[in-house]
Amino acid sequence: MNCDRCGETIEPGDEEICNSQTLCEDCYMDVLSPTKICDPWAVHHAKSCPESEINLTSTQQNIITALSETGGLEMTPLAERVSLSTRELERNLATLRHMEKIKARPENGRKVFCLW
Repeated sequence: MNCDRCGETIEPGDEEICNSQTLCEDCYMDVLSPTKICDPWAVHHAKSCPESEINLTSTQQNIITALSETGGLEMTPLAERVSLSTRELERNLATLRHMEKIKARPENGRKVFCLW
């Protein structure tokens, strides 16, 4: 059996049904708890943490480095550059946005992610 959303193979008994779709665990979690890049509470919480307590993961640091070197990238080229799926990249971008490390800007009708 395959996930209706991402196409990944699902072992029998591990599938989740949501809105008449058969989903893998990751897609089910995305449906239940979608990534929110604009989340005022998350920004408030991140800003209330002392800078010395904020530790970026290696993935997050790779994203920061890629954006620093290029001046900004769209979602797909950034995902390819840091070797992440779009889903994984979205989650990391949301976290970095909440910490006000990155932002998005419109450029020629497209969304470009860049450093804060």
